[in-house]
Amino acid sequence: MDTVKSDPEVVRQEIERLGDWFQNFHLGEVQTAPLHPLGDYPAIKWNGFRSAVPERLEGASVLDIGCNAGFYSFEMKKRGAGRVVGIDTDDRYLRQAEFMAGQLGLEVEFKQLSVYDVGELGESFDYVLFLGVLYHLRYPLLALDLIRKHVAHDVLLVQSMLRGSPEVLPLEKDYTFWQTGIFDQPGYPHLHFVEHSYAGDWTNWWIPNRACLEGMLRSAGFEPVAHPEPEVFLCKARTQEFFNNDRSSHLLERA
Repeated sequence: MDTVKSDPEVVRQEIERLGDWFQNFHLGEVQTAPLHPLGDYPAIKWNGFRSAVPERLEGASVLDIGCNAGFYSFEMKKRGAGRVVGIDTDDRYLRQAEFMAGQLGLEVEFKQLSVYDVGELGESFDYVLFLGVLYHLRYPLLALDLIRKHVAHDVLLVQSMLRGSPEVLPLEKDYTFWQTGIFDQPGYPHLHFVEHSYAGDWTNWWIPNRACLEGMLRSAGFEPVAHPEPEVFLCKARTQEFFNNDRSSHLLERA
C-alpha cells in the first residue's frame, strides 16, 4: 500500500521529533532508521520468514507483542488481517507506530501494555507475534505461560536471539541424579544469563540456544512446527490434553 502523500521535509521533521527509531521504514525518499547497524531492519529479517505466514489472512485476528514502531503489525494488516493489536511498554515506540499507521493508511490498534499483562486484553487471537522480545525479559518462561493461557489459541510466531550450539540433542524423559555429563553437551538446552549487558544493551537478560528455546516453547504449551529462519519458529498451540498432566496444569494455574 502506498504511503499517504506528504511533504518530505515535514515527514523528516516529524520522524526526528519522535526520537530514535529501531525499525526502518521507507516513506518515499525518507527513511526512519537509515543507519541501522543491521541494515534495512526489520525488512531484511522479515524476508527470511515471511513465507511462514499465509499471503492472505482475511478476517484473522493478530496480536503483536513488543510491536515497537509497528512493522510486523502493518505487514499482517497488509495481508488482510481483520483486527490487529500491537502492544509495547515504550510510549516512544507507540507514538512512532501511530505516526506510521497514519502514513501507511492502515488501521491498527496500539496499546501500552506489558507481555506480563496480556490477560488484561480479555481475548485470544488467531495469530500471536512474539518477535525479538523473549531475551529482553527477566521472566521469559512466565511470559510464554501467560501468552498461552490468555491470548494464543492457535498460532504463535516467535523470534529470539540465539547463542550457543544450533544442535538439538535428543533427550530422555528423565535422568538420574548422577548423570551429570549430559549438561555439558552442546545440544543440551542452555539459557545463558546476562548479568550486566550484552551488545551494549542492558535489557538483554537471557539468551537461549536453539534446544532451549524449543524446549521452553513446548513446556509452555506450544509445538514448533516450522523453522523458516535460524531464529524464528512457527508454533501451534497444543491441545487441552497437554494441560491435563499434573506438572503442566500446576504451572498454568500459577500463571
